[in-house]
Amino acid sequence: MAVPVKILPHYTYEEWVNWEGRWELIEGIPYAMRPSAEPKHQLVTGNIASEFKGALRHCGNCKVYLPIDYLITNDIILQPDILVVSREINKDFLDFPPALVVEVLSPSTALKDRHTKFELYQSQGVKYYLIVSPDTEEVEVYAIENGIYELKSKGKDFSHRFNFEDECIADIDFKEIW
Repeated sequence: MAVPVKILPHYTYEEWVNWEGRWELIEGIPYAMRPSAEPKHQLVTGNIASEFKGALRHCGNCKVYLPIDYLITNDIILQPDILVVSREINKDFLDFPPALVVEVLSPSTALKDRHTKFELYQSQGVKYYLIVSPDTEEVEVYAIENGIYELKSKGKDFSHRFNFEDECIADIDFKEIW
């Protein structure tokens, strides 16, 4: 008995840009995003963004963004929860690696954030990747070293120093985000 062949769609930026709603595209496969996050997810996301914005207020180059489109390739477009970008964005989307990405986990995205996106951000050389769990109130701080993410800090009540380009430094106290 022959096994049926599964034909998966393969979309690109040109098609994706015209869709309604919130979608990510990973290797041409669309992933629907929730219309709005749960209240705790939004609270934690806003608090983290505020901590970074405050810490980087004197840095002329580093900007903190809430979800914007990060175009990695023509068929990979992500929308991280928070990004720190240390260069000017001159398009309707980000087309170069940010300095930092934060993904706040939800039950529907945890596997994708911990595996697929982890590998994508690592392959792009995103300097810092933070995985935040509102359920366990834990933050994992990964920093890239020799092309590989290494876990630098994990927990609820800790501070971490982030060194961005142009000597921008952000000292973040994660106990403040809960």
